[in-house]
Amino acid sequence: MTATTARGDALRVGTATRRGRRATRRATTTTIRAAATAPARAVTREECVAFVRRGCKPREAFRIGTEHEKFGYDEATKRRMDYPVVRHVLSSLVERHGWTPINEADNIIGCTKDKQSVTLEPGGQFELSGAPLENLTQTDEEVRWHIETVNALAREKGHRFLGIGFDPKWSVAEVPMMPKGRYKIMRAYMPKKGTRGHDMMFRTCTIQVNLDFESEQDMVRKFRTSLALQPLATAMFANSAFVDGADTGYQSMRSDVWRDTDDDRTGTLAWVFDDDFGFEKYCDYVMNVPMYFVYRNGTYVDVSGESWLDFMEGKLPQLPGDKPTIDDWEQHLTTVFPEVRLKKYMEMRGADGGSYEAIMALPALWVGLLYSDKALDAAEAMVSDWTQVERDALRVDVTKDGLSAKFRGGTANDIAKKMVELSVQGLQERGLGEEVYLRYLQDIVDDGKSVAARMSEMNAREWNGDLEKVYEYATFPDTLPKIV
Repeated sequence: MTATTARGDALRVGTATRRGRRATRRATTTTIRAAATAPARAVTREECVAFVRRGCKPREAFRIGTEHEKFGYDEATKRRMDYPVVRHVLSSLVERHGWTPINEADNIIGCTKDKQSVTLEPGGQFELSGAPLENLTQTDEEVRWHIETVNALAREKGHRFLGIGFDPKWSVAEVPMMPKGRYKIMRAYMPKKGTRGHDMMFRTCTIQVNLDFESEQDMVRKFRTSLALQPLATAMFANSAFVDGADTGYQSMRSDVWRDTDDDRTGTLAWVFDDDFGFEKYCDYVMNVPMYFVYRNGTYVDVSGESWLDFMEGKLPQLPGDKPTIDDWEQHLTTVFPEVRLKKYMEMRGADGGSYEAIMALPALWVGLLYSDKALDAAEAMVSDWTQVERDALRVDVTKDGLSAKFRGGTANDIAKKMVELSVQGLQERGLGEEVYLRYLQDIVDDGKSVAARMSEMNAREWNGDLEKVYEYATFPDTLPKIV
């Protein structure tokens, strides 16, 4: 697995910067210019499929890559962190902690170190894309260092970080936009495809984990099983009830937003459960998703709505005669947003942003379920007779009702309990004591209430609509408690 997901722009800009430095050390200026202007070879459909297929690896090489996003905010005003403070945090990681900057034009937009990257979502949400690690103890160390460090840097400017799935207070218009070219293109295009794309871009945060597969058959099993179970992850990690200063009555508004963002590139992908699903079918799906941009000569070229298939024939109106490279394909793979996403690894995308304990519980859940043959067999059997109608209904219902959503004469919590039980068993097989990270979820399923449900109850009984309490409840502490 590659370094988890340094967002496409971060990978490209950062890689270009590093390549430039290496070239400067070992070549003449003339050679550098020649290398910079030499055209990359156009990629074929078969090579695009092969790129994803190369994700197959032996089990001993399986890794865990954890990502999480969080909102920065001003302690005094609760307003979202603007770019000068963002720049301070990123620059301080570079200057004080030895990270390598990722720049776009004259702006720092992220940084990398040891296969980790810190990048920015459109509204300044900070994302850590973690390194591909062997176990959850390493993930714990990575997450702990990151949160405590960026929180301390932000506090130097009177700011903190909030672990929640949806901005509880500020509108899209009140959120500062980060100076990243791809986001300008996406912001202009989103309203053409749905009504809530800007909410997704500027007002949501998530936790994800990236996991490996051994073969195409292994990928198919894991993709289908995890896709069917994503609504249960949404219910367990629901943490986005508050929007525009009020309780919405929904437990995961972050998940609900995705239902009207862009149907071309989101959703539950019913065809994944067809007999012919595999690498080729997934890649054909991505190739039929309209494009956003092409990165050329340090600039994002707006090709929003254009066809990748036309691009492969050199027929983009904006870039006549230009054809895609494998780098363009890697970028395009990042512009689809299903509940499970396939690259050279699989991304679990169903969870709201949350606390440190939630960030650790999400990879623990899916590692236990998908990296154990016994757990995967049982989980696959559990969902094997679910219909597409049932899967779609469950995804919709959990956004509002969370773990109390009805399913087959029971509730979502009944399935969630079984998921956690199977995951505990899967982690115990690994023999590393990683099951400790599932105590967070065991408490949730034992109670039958997500964090969102608990906060809604506190708001009704104690907070009386005072959003200051939401910030108090969900802000990351300066020192994170040890999970034992």
